[in-house]
Amino acid sequence: MFDKIYKKLMSRLEKSLPSWLYYHSPDHTRYVLEKAIFLAEKESVSGKDLLLLKIAAVYHDAGFLVGPKDHERTGCRIAAEDLQKYDLSNKDIEKICGMIMATRIPQKPNTRLERILADADLEYLGTDKFEEFGQDLYKERLHLDPRLSLDDWNKVQVEFISNHQYHTNFCKTYREPIKQENLRLLLQEIDQ
Repeated sequence: MFDKIYKKLMSRLEKSLPSWLYYHSPDHTRYVLEKAIFLAEKESVSGKDLLLLKIAAVYHDAGFLVGPKDHERTGCRIAAEDLQKYDLSNKDIEKICGMIMATRIPQKPNTRLERILADADLEYLGTDKFEEFGQDLYKERLHLDPRLSLDDWNKVQVEFISNHQYHTNFCKTYREPIKQENLRLLLQEIDQ
């Protein structure tokens, strides 16, 4: 079932997402799926819960097919419509939507699965991919606001990282220290 869902939605994302989505791209969806599976393993999630988590990861930014505004809620609507065709209960679809909504900023996950997907979505903040992904997000934001300077963008990132917190034990232990180092480097860049 997952393979069918994955292939169908990824094909749709690849064909229909706007080209200016440098960050919220099909590659980002694949990255979040990979990190969700990785964190699920660390948190001993398997079976049906793992399936629902993987589906939520694939749909977490599907709302961008319609537009960036309130894309999590739109993604839930798209998921709810698409997933009726599969052997998933309304409760399963509700769980998937809960996980998608948990990626909304500021993140407020309530369940273990929601915490995993929230962390998978922003795991990069505490990795060496931070600068690369940050540049992609800046280019995307520039499309929406051409006057956004790099300095102003760095200030946005500082505020964002300062207010962000991880939710899984793995990310708290292994990503938080790197995130703090990335924050320190950003602050250094702003001060120059």
